[in-house]
Amino acid sequence: MTCTYAPEAPPRQSSARSPSASVGTWTLAHRPEAAGEARKITKELLAQWSVAEDAADSVLLTVSELVTNAVEHARPPLHFQLSVDPGTQRVHIEVSDGGPAALDGDWAVSCTPDEHGRGLEIVNQLTAAHGDRAEPGRAVRWADVTSVP
Repeated sequence: MTCTYAPEAPPRQSSARSPSASVGTWTLAHRPEAAGEARKITKELLAQWSVAEDAADSVLLTVSELVTNAVEHARPPLHFQLSVDPGTQRVHIEVSDGGPAALDGDWAVSCTPDEHGRGLEIVNQLTAAHGDRAEPGRAVRWADVTSVP
């Protein structure tokens, strides 16, 4: 099942990219530092791809939210994919994990109830489209950010 929010564009039906798209994939350690590692990778690629500063900020925050959610609420393994498609002028983010964890991570457990649930609202505000899909043995959360203002 795919759940999608897309105020500006139709949902992605597959992970296919145009021939001119640049793609990178990484396996991250399933620990809190993974979000920082993903941001570092993202920042370097966005500079290489000449993504506008406002869009880069949105991509970095979206990456942080998706990776943090995977660490706090899902099982390993944790994979991160980032691509840019000059044809659609979007940066595509995918974070996959081993599916829901039986227990939340240390940070999520230590939070009060009013500290939860803001991540998806942040992603809603920053992205042109986002969603999730279940695949055999893993869950994938994705988001598209328009890369030019």
